[in-house]
Amino acid sequence: MNLLMLLEMAASTMGERVAVQCEDQRWSLAELFAGAGHTAQRIRSSGARHLALLDVSSPAVPLALFASSWAGIPFVPLNYRLTGRELDALLERVSPALLITDAERAATLRGREGLSVRTREEWLEVARQQAPAPAQDWSMDPEEIATLLFTSGTSGAPKAAVLRQRHLVSYILGSVEFMGAGPEEAVLVSVPPYHVAGIAAILSAVYAGRRVVQLPAFDARAWLELAGREAVTNAFLVPTMLARIVDALEQDSGAAPGSLRALAYGGGKMPLPVIQRAMQLFPKVAFTNAYGLTETSSTIAVLGPEEHRAAAESRDPAVQRRLASAGRPLPGVEVEIRDPEGRALPAGERGEIHVRGEQVSGEYLGRGSQLLEGGWFPTHDGGLLDAEGYLFVEGRIDDVIVRGGENLSPGEIEDVLLDHPAVADCAVVGVPDEQWGEAVAAAVVRRQGQQTSAGELQAWVKERLRSSRVPQLLRFRSELPYNETGKLLRRRVREELAREVGPAGR
Repeated sequence: MNLLMLLEMAASTMGERVAVQCEDQRWSLAELFAGAGHTAQRIRSSGARHLALLDVSSPAVPLALFASSWAGIPFVPLNYRLTGRELDALLERVSPALLITDAERAATLRGREGLSVRTREEWLEVARQQAPAPAQDWSMDPEEIATLLFTSGTSGAPKAAVLRQRHLVSYILGSVEFMGAGPEEAVLVSVPPYHVAGIAAILSAVYAGRRVVQLPAFDARAWLELAGREAVTNAFLVPTMLARIVDALEQDSGAAPGSLRALAYGGGKMPLPVIQRAMQLFPKVAFTNAYGLTETSSTIAVLGPEEHRAAAESRDPAVQRRLASAGRPLPGVEVEIRDPEGRALPAGERGEIHVRGEQVSGEYLGRGSQLLEGGWFPTHDGGLLDAEGYLFVEGRIDDVIVRGGENLSPGEIEDVLLDHPAVADCAVVGVPDEQWGEAVAAAVVRRQGQQTSAGELQAWVKERLRSSRVPQLLRFRSELPYNETGKLLRRRVREELAREVGPAGR
């Protein structure tokens, strides 16, 4: 099993189809395959043990992903938004490496011990050479490392999640139909290349035969313009991206791109009001919620288009509620909810989400496998399964607010706040409290042109939830902190609000 197996199948049967385009550059599947072989030869001659990429999305990304598998070394896409010191630490960890980056960074990094540096343009020039594809001499060892993806490092030094060839290949074979896309189909990829969704999007599109349209820097209006111009049929977005697109459409009184057929979202909690507004603005689009983690090779559970429609149209509260769920596990993936002692919990009980399956890695470089007995991976996400097997994800276990011994879900309170017409965004966290241990606190962003008070919002929550869930502290902000992949930096919100209540909540 090797990622090259996917590309070779696609290139041999659909070679003339465009595999990837970015601005005025277009690469067919056949060109991508040949280019991966040419660049793989350069990797081998460099003596590098890792192929690192420090750059925005471009055709160099899929070339690097497949070339590294051809050469038999891990692909390591790095977060180009990190500080110099943070990047230095990561580069040191993957040295000796061949690094692909932009011209400006290449000028500063050349000459560094353990690094062989190539600019994006140099890399593409090697790939474009007019020579036949090299001999197909890649390894089929399923245990070879395909990619290393560094975590955000919000709670310490970043960990390098290990995804082996068998993990990624099994994910694609279990979730994507070979040649399942028509020749007119195109997917707009705007997530950065160091996000597991970016890796999965490339592999899925290649195997299905769907053209990848890259947007190097996300902007809502640029996304809408590009989707319309390139007749994009499919897209994947993180929740904050979709929220900004919805806002742009409403502010401009615009219409959704007429070519768009399917839109998948994931990578964070989707506020219920956002998906409801999106479904109204994109009435002909099939929505899919995809829940997964880096350590699980991307998606492990899906709420499909029919389930979205059924939930939106139903009058049954239990069915309506599923619009806020992550759907049901993919075939070949098992999900279990466990208590702190590791015991499986029945339907409706909250606990930690555990998952197992062939695509699940649960391994970190230098730390080994984190899988438990039986191959189960503890995700550190809280949630529950309902009686019909729908998974509800409630955020990180560490984010649960413990007030007087009662566990409160921030997401439940956030959903209620977001139902208020004046609330554009919010984050609910626990802050120190002398009496209760933790108190509920909220940071709220008002909608443009709307007014509301802390008292009004506290009353709003009290009317809809128990009084224990009413934010004791509620502060307004112009915006909330998110990282580059759309995840709320809840720790930063908690620290800021905790400073306002003082030591131990006094």
